[in-house]
Amino acid sequence: MQARQGAAINKMSHLRASLKTAASYGLRLTGMDRLIGTLTGMSRIPSVISYHRVVEDLEKSSRSSISPMLISTRMFEQHLDWIGRHYEFVSLDQIGDRLGSTRPTAAIAFDDGYSDVYHHAFPLLVKKGIPATVFVVTGLVGTQQMQIHDNLYLLLQSAFSNERQTSRQVVELLRDADIVMPGMETIGRMQPNAFSVMAALLDRVPQTEVRRMIQVLEARFGLGESHDDGLSSLSWEMLEEMKSAGMTIGSHTRTHPLLTNESREKVIEETTRSRRDLEDRLCMKVQHFAYPDGRYNPDAIAAVAAAGYRFAYGTCRQRDPEYPLMTIPRKVLWEKSSVDSGGRFSSAMMACQMNWVFDLGSNCAHDHGPRTQ
Repeated sequence: MQARQGAAINKMSHLRASLKTAASYGLRLTGMDRLIGTLTGMSRIPSVISYHRVVEDLEKSSRSSISPMLISTRMFEQHLDWIGRHYEFVSLDQIGDRLGSTRPTAAIAFDDGYSDVYHHAFPLLVKKGIPATVFVVTGLVGTQQMQIHDNLYLLLQSAFSNERQTSRQVVELLRDADIVMPGMETIGRMQPNAFSVMAALLDRVPQTEVRRMIQVLEARFGLGESHDDGLSSLSWEMLEEMKSAGMTIGSHTRTHPLLTNESREKVIEETTRSRRDLEDRLCMKVQHFAYPDGRYNPDAIAAVAAAGYRFAYGTCRQRDPEYPLMTIPRKVLWEKSSVDSGGRFSSAMMACQMNWVFDLGSNCAHDHGPRTQ
């Protein structure tokens, strides 16, 4: 039964990929991709393109990491070369001067501050003379601690693969530990997919509850045998070298909470302390902030502005008219975001991504409105 379901899912996935590929070629050929970028206003602001991890061995890293956060060095270079042919590369420090300009410009950025950005992306960027920014989770810099989402993902992967647990059994385990959250019944009915269940568990609870989940799951399942060394964060020495080479260093909070799930006091602490961490250690002024998972609401925006940042970046086209510089879109890409149905890099798909074509007509999955009490 499960084999038949898996085959049906794969068939549908391939069909969707084929249709998406055909549509991208048609849009690129007719110039509709650029027209959409103009109509949505995305062509009037610099394209901020963000990545997470850049790895040498994609297949190996995918076995013990969140796949949609990975891009191979080969694919990353193809992205850079394509962007360089169609856009002028700028640093985020130049972005204020380019807002509203019709000249196509692009800025490269990395979320979270993984160490493999230093090992694999940084040398390539220096070689090509491309400016870039790294948004750092400052509480993890120089430590061996994992990002909270990586920790939860690996525990769920261990639960589903080694113990052959179901999503319902995981939910029941959490309930037994008095961890209750909205939508647990729905999560219990989900397929035992580590990424999907992780995203659902993170969606609506504060970080303190996520850490409780991790404690419960770790006591029951452990992390398994495989660990990807690239999950470690940058060191202060790496950041100093990257800064000296001209890279911009920005904040991604101190511990990577989803700010819309947190109290106002927690949001203020995360935004102010992370900026202070960077400025004290790197002796520089920090102007840029990236919202974890692109999530922001009025409280988060106000806290970021009050903390002294000049620019802040979400992950959708929605912008706050009162704080346009605090809600600049960034497009997050990964290995498969710009490939055709055969898994090859596609110029047409890349063009559609840069013009936000695939986001047309879809609402942001996150609620950016005021928090309900």
